[in-house]
Amino acid sequence: MLKRSYTVVLMVPTGIGARIGGYAGDALPVARAIAQIADTLITHPNVLNGAQLYWNLPNALYTEGYGLDQFAAGVWGLRPVVQNRVGLILDCAIEPELRLRHLQAADATRATLGLHLTDYIVTDAPLNVELRQAEGGSSWGTIGNPDSLLRAAERLIQQAQATAIAVVARFPDDSGSETLQNYRYGQGVDPIGGAEAVISHLVVRQFRIPCAHAPALLPLPLDPDISPRSAAEELGYTFLPCVLVGLSRAPQFVTLEDRPLAGDLWVNQVDAVVVPATACGGSGILSLSQTPAQIIAVGDNQTAMRSPPEPLGIKALRVNSYLEALGVLVAHRAGIHPSALSPKISSLRSLT
Repeated sequence: MLKRSYTVVLMVPTGIGARIGGYAGDALPVARAIAQIADTLITHPNVLNGAQLYWNLPNALYTEGYGLDQFAAGVWGLRPVVQNRVGLILDCAIEPELRLRHLQAADATRATLGLHLTDYIVTDAPLNVELRQAEGGSSWGTIGNPDSLLRAAERLIQQAQATAIAVVARFPDDSGSETLQNYRYGQGVDPIGGAEAVISHLVVRQFRIPCAHAPALLPLPLDPDISPRSAAEELGYTFLPCVLVGLSRAPQFVTLEDRPLAGDLWVNQVDAVVVPATACGGSGILSLSQTPAQIIAVGDNQTAMRSPPEPLGIKALRVNSYLEALGVLVAHRAGIHPSALSPKISSLRSLT
């Protein structure tokens, strides 16, 4: 019997203080494990980015958050690629030495990993990123000059034929803040995650092209008490390598008007979705809940959000941990109802 491909979406929204996935690529082990079960794993940069650390998952589709929401709504499809031409945008507010560090990182990915990068571009005005934190704890931010970002992206697409965009914006240094210290010690919300999402959303929405962001920041003082979950961001001068690796094979976004190809992936092909149990209020998971996909809500991945599935009318299978979620995925793929794996099974009842 011919078996259909098994597709899983793994979502951990950014900037909400997720206990797993709220730090520097600390959800990568979850993604690696799910990728062993699924034929195709769809997830986003917040899960796969680990600053200078990354892991090649050939069956994972590195899908920016806005694009993932459009996919979940059935508006866009995902088209896997062999290789993207990645264009690099550098904020003109980045200091010369820090800019050089990022250019050297980009060249290193070309020479060591064989990535295909176009010529880079520097914005014609500072992006002026400002960081904000909501009362509930989640982080977000604003861009003072979004038009400068869009002009740079348009030039890379039109003149350099870039098919994916990496952005490096100068972020405010705030080494003494309590929020940053909590994050470094594995106890708080990523102070820059929400602002990073705003930047990539803007480019993807405007140009329907893969995009991801890496912040430019001065190195932080050495601290022996850093949490292992945030330690990947302490390793060097730039977070750019994981972004370039992810974008190098990020799927292209297609619409129903584009000529369909056999390998295009649409929301009706998703079999299961794994999400933190308190983070079910985003547009992506709300859209996916309207499909036949099995929603798996992970209880111990606590977040700053208060959006469990039940009040939203989402039918979800609650599990305690990602280890338990992996077992559910194995059973689901095998066509086995989870109740069959428990010691007690109730008898069938008559439908009245």
